[in-house]
Amino acid sequence: MPNDNASHPAWACEAHAARDLARKLISAGEPSFDDLWKSFHYDADRAEISLNGQRMVLTDNKGLGIMRRELVSSLGYDKARGLVTRIGYGIGAADALLALELRKEDDIFAGFAVGPQLHALKGSVRVEPIIFEADRKTGHFYSEYYWHNSAECLAHRQELGITPYPGGWQQVGYASGYASAFFSRPMIFREVQCVAMGHDRCFLVGKPAERWENADEEARWFRAEHYAQRSGKKSSGKLVADEDLRIGHRSIVGASSAFNLALHLVEKVARTDAPVLFTGESGVGKEVFARELHKRSDRASAPLVSVNCAAIPETLIEAELFGVEKGAFTGADTSRPGRFERAEGGTLFLDEIGTLSFAAQAKLLRVLQEGEYDRVGGSRPLRTTARLVAATNADLYREVEKGTFRSDLLHRLSTFPILIQPLRKRRADIPLLAN
Repeated sequence: MPNDNASHPAWACEAHAARDLARKLISAGEPSFDDLWKSFHYDADRAEISLNGQRMVLTDNKGLGIMRRELVSSLGYDKARGLVTRIGYGIGAADALLALELRKEDDIFAGFAVGPQLHALKGSVRVEPIIFEADRKTGHFYSEYYWHNSAECLAHRQELGITPYPGGWQQVGYASGYASAFFSRPMIFREVQCVAMGHDRCFLVGKPAERWENADEEARWFRAEHYAQRSGKKSSGKLVADEDLRIGHRSIVGASSAFNLALHLVEKVARTDAPVLFTGESGVGKEVFARELHKRSDRASAPLVSVNCAAIPETLIEAELFGVEKGAFTGADTSRPGRFERAEGGTLFLDEIGTLSFAAQAKLLRVLQEGEYDRVGGSRPLRTTARLVAATNADLYREVEKGTFRSDLLHRLSTFPILIQPLRKRRADIPLLAN
């Protein structure tokens, strides 16, 4: 018989070794709760409970069950489940940072066990690991867990009865967010059995998103919108295909509350003609969100024209935006359309709008007020139906105070402002972006 190690690549042998180690760690028992207990504090005089410096609140589980019933009644099943799952995802991603800091010197099983142990410490559920296979080098991850005495699932069953679907919405979201942040790649947990479905205990499986054949069935709960409901929807007479809406085909991804809020605002304003101002630090992806806005608008089949105002010399910016008539200045041998004309019927995106000169600001204000402009050297006004979307990393209100930006233009631009938070405040998005 040939040697098994000789017939497998080195990474496969390492993966097998990691799995064997993980199984030994499970059989040896979970790590101690001592480090978690030390970070748990209760101050009756101040009515304050904290865990690792973060304030906590004891909540009646009956109240959580009633809240779930009310959410389902008010929002419907899909929206209620999505909302609760996203809350869990965000909490899980935050707790993963605690785990990586608290047990950074420990083995991978002990480090990952912080999440399940926190759940037990908070009175949510007792988690029993059945299989835990993980190797950071190869990216391999597979786990199976039993949930015993799940407060969420029992409250679900008490208020909604035995249902054909699982009730651990927040806990599944938590596990997925926790594992995704812990391993810095998208992970999905699925509750296969649940006491809310009539089983004796809950059972769930976790593995990388790409290893699930139908990952979007679970991943859709992490998003603030349900793409499945928009499947086949027409935009400007153009059918939006299902494959353009699945998680693997999206041009913009994220699961954090800040991401979902920004995307919700984009969706809300997309099919209007209102000007939109994206704000946020450099590098947060304002142009990506602007493109998403255009794609979701009724102008999706028309051009999207982008201009980086900071990259164009002040003497040329007006010609770039509004065009040039022949003979307007030396070298203007032919008439040339500007960006507004090229974006006709579509969207004009002006990045770093705070760098515009006062003269360009005045002409831009006229476009927003009157819907018309003049080419450089032109004698007749041109009409435009292009939608203006702008972005800036500057505090335009402070620029107004300094006298470098027009207050009336800011008033027009900020009809619908959308703040894009930096990635350090959207840690739950990092695994999805990295993938």
